[in-house]
Amino acid sequence: MGHPVTLATCSLNQWALDFNGNRDRILESIKQAKEAGAKLRVGPELEIPGYGCFDHFLEGDTVLHSWQVLCEILSNKDTFGLLIDVGMPILHRSTLYNCRVIILDGKIVLIRPKMWLANDGNYRELRYFSPWTRRGQWDDFALPRMVREISGQQSVPFGDAVVSTKDTVIGVELCEELFTPNSPHIAMGLDGVEIFINPSGSHHELRKLHRRVDLIREATLKAGGVYLYANQQGCDGDRLYYDGCPLIASNGDVVAQGTQFSLDDVQVITATIDLDDVRAARSSKSRGMQAVQSDLINNGKGFHRVSVDFELGRREEWGGELGGLINGVKDVLGSKTTVTDVQNLSHPLPASRPLEVQYNTPEEEIALGPACWLWDYLRRSRTQGYFIPLSGGIDSCATSVIVHSMCRLVVKACKQGNQQVLEDVRRICAKPSEWIPESPQEVASHLFVTCYMGTENSSTETRQRAKDLAEAIGAYHIDLNMDIIIRAIVTLFSMVTNKQPRFKVHGGSAAENLALQNIQARLRMLLAYMFAQLVPWVRGMVGGLLVLGSANVDESLRGYLTKYDCSSADINPIGGISKTDLKRFIAYAEDAFELPILHDFLTATPTAELEPITKEYVQSDEVDMGMTYDELSIFGRLRKVEKCGPYSMFCKLVHEWGDRLSPEQIAEKVKKFFFEYARNRHKMTTLTPSYHAESYSPDDNRFDLRPFLYPSRFPYQFAKIDELVARIPDRSGGNKKG
Repeated sequence: MGHPVTLATCSLNQWALDFNGNRDRILESIKQAKEAGAKLRVGPELEIPGYGCFDHFLEGDTVLHSWQVLCEILSNKDTFGLLIDVGMPILHRSTLYNCRVIILDGKIVLIRPKMWLANDGNYRELRYFSPWTRRGQWDDFALPRMVREISGQQSVPFGDAVVSTKDTVIGVELCEELFTPNSPHIAMGLDGVEIFINPSGSHHELRKLHRRVDLIREATLKAGGVYLYANQQGCDGDRLYYDGCPLIASNGDVVAQGTQFSLDDVQVITATIDLDDVRAARSSKSRGMQAVQSDLINNGKGFHRVSVDFELGRREEWGGELGGLINGVKDVLGSKTTVTDVQNLSHPLPASRPLEVQYNTPEEEIALGPACWLWDYLRRSRTQGYFIPLSGGIDSCATSVIVHSMCRLVVKACKQGNQQVLEDVRRICAKPSEWIPESPQEVASHLFVTCYMGTENSSTETRQRAKDLAEAIGAYHIDLNMDIIIRAIVTLFSMVTNKQPRFKVHGGSAAENLALQNIQARLRMLLAYMFAQLVPWVRGMVGGLLVLGSANVDESLRGYLTKYDCSSADINPIGGISKTDLKRFIAYAEDAFELPILHDFLTATPTAELEPITKEYVQSDEVDMGMTYDELSIFGRLRKVEKCGPYSMFCKLVHEWGDRLSPEQIAEKVKKFFFEYARNRHKMTTLTPSYHAESYSPDDNRFDLRPFLYPSRFPYQFAKIDELVARIPDRSGGNKKG
């Protein structure tokens, strides 16, 4: 091996404004990187204050405390001997930037501000930060007094520059910059940068990891190089879950990968790379011709290189300080590698081998992502557990199974010796310091309460399913009937108005029918909060429970929920997941979690059970909605991801559905969807904070910004659809079933 370097990147479970905790996790990752023999450590985006500070970034305190934490890192001698990359907001010439600070042995080497800011979907970086638009240029940055007193420096380079060690060149590509068409790594690679570091704050979305990995591979495939990707992990105080999965790639191959979902607060991965392999990969003539002719940066002068008297390589270290290499080379030499094994090597340390990237299936992502999010939310809110109205339907079933998955992860982490998880679960369950949970059911019995809130419209089947599921996962279960409260409210209304509302099956109007359904739904919300507050007291425990909601993304999009019913809760782990994906998740969990009761949920007809059941009528969700859940998923993706209004959605679906539906049928379905979406849009303004999982989420918080008062019949748009329908031939063969 010609020029081996051992490099480290990480994922950290940072928490917005938790400066003490964030500092400790940074220092722990530095410690682990050094123990693994690494000479470069890369961390997540804005890791000092936490990525999710939002408008707190506009407060001077956030910037001040970030500098104070950086000073603690700079003055800590345990960080010496390692080139360290950390992230924080920095005010330069009265402008706030999202920055990386490269430090070495108590001194700042370079401050690199972010150039291309993320500002779509859940991201609003332009609200807080300004981009560094002077490509290839830099300023002198006058350091605050607190830093000067520690580092002895007066100023440092600030801008689009790179770091030159004695044996290689390192450049920064910050999160969103990887996703842009003209990513910085292109110009940096042509200018001789060999190691690219990418500190990210990238949140989870189902099926998103593939794109991230493809871009990282592509970054080093065409032009060679080493790519270190770091990411935040966990819930840092918001709807988002940052899904970790740090990666190291070399010349198009992934050579190290961390886990995507974990309860570990700190995860460090390392790889040993031969820089001579990078140089060999760049030997093609076409690459060389582009490099010498490139005038992309600084009028052809290239990037400013900040030189440091430091070497990443290990040419002269054989037989010397090799103890720190052990953890970093076990993947190459075997899990039982010792210091003696490395010292006795008569040949250079081999490079990390390419590996097959591990991807979770969407079902596994649903099982793990929301479960980790729920655990972070529970331990950081310092509450005593979760409460859910368990209806016997598939949505509240899915939420309960995700809580079961959380309990499984907790037990697994405890058995693996995760001291932070042990400390948290003992506090939440009010257990002594020697207690170690033996099963997910044992954990659930202390922190999870389920409640079946029945009425005369409920069936024995849903009541039994709820009871059986609660027993299978170990939850404390309550079974109650609430008809007495419903009758009291209806009686009060009748006394005031001299009118007696009736259900539709009893001859009532649509208004009466809907009002009687909504009474039941809204009372369930009131009961949920009362029981969540008082059940711990009943059981002799202290504290209260968080109420979980169970509305899925499709029902929210369609508005098929009652405003302020039991979909209104503290948080909702399935609010960003489609009904189709939830069914697949339940099918997966039936086997993976050994819960045969889940089969009964899969085969049951989805129903709200808010209307009386008769021989002629059983309430069905899809009949009530006037569309199937599969159709809702398609409508949602076209509306949000492909940015279709009514007219363009119809045009797309005519091509996709035209062989089985007539243009008139397709038009009616599109109109029905947009009408229902528009008239129910106001419900999204009070939607329970939900785990973000789908790219077509209707979350009103900041992901899907829309009016909530629409011309719901869309007269102009629908008229244009009708004009088009009249001109399109029917290819459906006379199918009129819809």
